[in-house]
Amino acid sequence: MAGELSGRRVAILAADGVERLELEQPRKALDEAGAETVLLSIKTGEIAARDHDLVDAGTFGVDREVSDATPEEFDALLLPGGTVNPDQLRTDATAVAFVQAFVDSGRPVAAICHGPWTLVEADRVRGRRLTSWPSLRTDLRNAGADVVDEQVVTDGTLTTSRSPDDLPAFCERIVQEFGAGPRRS
Repeated sequence: MAGELSGRRVAILAADGVERLELEQPRKALDEAGAETVLLSIKTGEIAARDHDLVDAGTFGVDREVSDATPEEFDALLLPGGTVNPDQLRTDATAVAFVQAFVDSGRPVAAICHGPWTLVEADRVRGRRLTSWPSLRTDLRNAGADVVDEQVVTDGTLTTSRSPDDLPAFCERIVQEFGAGPRRS
């Protein structure tokens, strides 16, 4: 995987309550493949990570506020899960607008577990084939998605996965998809 993403910048959008493994493992895979990863959030400083939503799992330093970023600066977008994280993102107009613009840009977007919740709020799942954590699937269907129960699903520029158990397959796929996607201008 080394070098596959050399010269690519990947935005990771997360907030307090992010599932630690769902940010940490994909970020490591992207970094090892040569990408530059940038953690964006709705606030500066640090965001609190969780383990299975219930256990404190430390913090991650935020690189930039999403309000100070534009999709044009990045080649791909990663949306990790954790229940609280996407719930906060979907109530932040700036984060939702960033996700909408990113999906509309035609560059790759990946979301795992509860991460697709932000895509629902951004109204970017209609007519798309996706997967997610089981409790989110009704929301995806109600938003017009074709929901399946598979380890990893790629539909056009969107790649989704179900849970931390699927991280090895998810990480492999996002490196492939992010490498094959169009580069930022």
